[in-house]
Amino acid sequence: MPLSAKPTATSLIALQSGLPGPGGPIAGLAGQPGSAAALANLNAALTELKALAIAPLLQRAIKAIRDGDPRAGYDWVIKALERDERSGLGWHLLGITLEQAGDLANSLRAYEAALKLLPDHADVACDLGRLALRLGMKPQAEELFRRFLAQYPDDLEASNNLVCALREQGRYDEAIETLRAAIIKTPDVSMLWNTMGTIVCEQGDVANAQLFYEEALRLQPNFPMARHNLNNLMLMRGQYDAALVEIDKALADVKSESDHQMMRLARASTLMCAGQIGEGWDEYESRLHPQLSIRTAFAIDRPRWEPGANLAGRSLLVVAEQGLGDEVLFANTLPDVIDRLGAEGKLRLAVESRLVPIFQRSFPMAKVQAHATFQVGSVIHRAVPFIDDGPEIDLWTPMASLLREFRRSLEDFPKRAKFLTADPKRVDHWRKLLKSAPAGPKIGLLWKSLVNRDARHRLFSPFAQWRPVLTQPGVCLVNLQYGDCSEELAFAKRELGMDIWTPPGIDLKQDLDDVAALSCALDLVVGFSNATSNIAAACGVPSFLISAPGAWPRLGTDHYPWYPKTRVFQPSTYGDWDSVMAQVAQAIGEWTKDH
Repeated sequence: MPLSAKPTATSLIALQSGLPGPGGPIAGLAGQPGSAAALANLNAALTELKALAIAPLLQRAIKAIRDGDPRAGYDWVIKALERDERSGLGWHLLGITLEQAGDLANSLRAYEAALKLLPDHADVACDLGRLALRLGMKPQAEELFRRFLAQYPDDLEASNNLVCALREQGRYDEAIETLRAAIIKTPDVSMLWNTMGTIVCEQGDVANAQLFYEEALRLQPNFPMARHNLNNLMLMRGQYDAALVEIDKALADVKSESDHQMMRLARASTLMCAGQIGEGWDEYESRLHPQLSIRTAFAIDRPRWEPGANLAGRSLLVVAEQGLGDEVLFANTLPDVIDRLGAEGKLRLAVESRLVPIFQRSFPMAKVQAHATFQVGSVIHRAVPFIDDGPEIDLWTPMASLLREFRRSLEDFPKRAKFLTADPKRVDHWRKLLKSAPAGPKIGLLWKSLVNRDARHRLFSPFAQWRPVLTQPGVCLVNLQYGDCSEELAFAKRELGMDIWTPPGIDLKQDLDDVAALSCALDLVVGFSNATSNIAAACGVPSFLISAPGAWPRLGTDHYPWYPKTRVFQPSTYGDWDSVMAQVAQAIGEWTKDH
């Protein structure tokens, strides 16, 4: 929701301070901008300052926020700040309206301005701490919550949020002890049980997490975030129908638009896991909603493609989205799009710069160039610098939206072995070079992602649990893992006596076109899902993919519909990596006999 009223020059300067990282939902984080309690405190403060000339304007802002109209609240606050831009209460209310509108970065600056003007106003510190945690500023959030608690030591919401800040920093024991003390003192507070569930779930204790979420819901049946967390847990356990029930109940009770869209996104994943693919893609459009905290906004002023639109002979711009692996995964539809455009149609693709060479080779009829991605406040913006170059563009679409038309059911996924093409000369180069590696079939290994947000580490096993795979006889293990993996390579050598061969002369993170060629020169790729494994599979390389329970790209199946030459392995229960590694090791042994 854009807010259009103009602040004064001083206000604008304050709103242009340093930019934080992207914001998003934090499990267990309590409190909402403009809660009834917070507004009551602000109103009380205004009552004590009857002589304040702008008090009537700020009171009107409070009323607008109470009435669920942050736009009107924003307008009244701006009018007040234009008269007195040193009003700490005004800046605090400005922060509330901006946060409600989803403008997290400017909200943060408004709260910071309020705290400078009202250094003893603990409520500002608490609001600022909550927002700082959403924006990934974990130590700063912890400090702000402690500052608030120094004045109000019995405040349960602040205690709960301090625990969330500790958990987000990986200080689980400290978080549990802090929360346990609060629960013993006040065992009937549902948010505390919900937050305890998030901590133990992140540590892999799914059984106890479920008990804690259920206790939170027993105490407060209409607690949407607890139901959302229970939905996630049931996805991990493969209980898709039950997960869908929980997320639908959560949606019925959720209040804020941002949380509503976040839960719609969770419902999309749940539908896909349950095999309701078409409806899942329809719900997935919530990823673009302007009120969603973590989203990509596309700066493109062309008509948007919608399912059912006639593409024959037209010019279509497709903009890749999400991370590198997703840009590759979603490109599964591009051959179908090219067929639909026909001989007279034109396709322009905007992809991450490292993917331009392989996409241009794979789709020669298209014009492939790099998109420009930058951050404005808490929102990722994606633009297409070349949009005015060449022929006029009739329609444009984010790449994943194409799935709504071209992949509505499992039957819509073609059995084509590949849809990306590696450089054949570089493939020959790597095949020759691999002859100098140790003897045996060449197996590429991938074991981690460099993305750590949203407890992503839970989707990857500790490297030590790869022992059965790493000790398979008669094979040559080749390192395909990008990023710093020196510790893992040293562990394999020291503890297992295994040398994982590292290919020379290639940057596995940056040289993605050459990574594709190297992958095609291998006999097999084994590992978790990341950018490299998606590139290899899209090039038709035989792959063993280790998948976590509840991974939506399986679309409710035991395989990967996107990549027909990929075999999926998943633990029977969440976190049971030992059993799945044993299965992978056995499969490699059987595969080796045929190679």
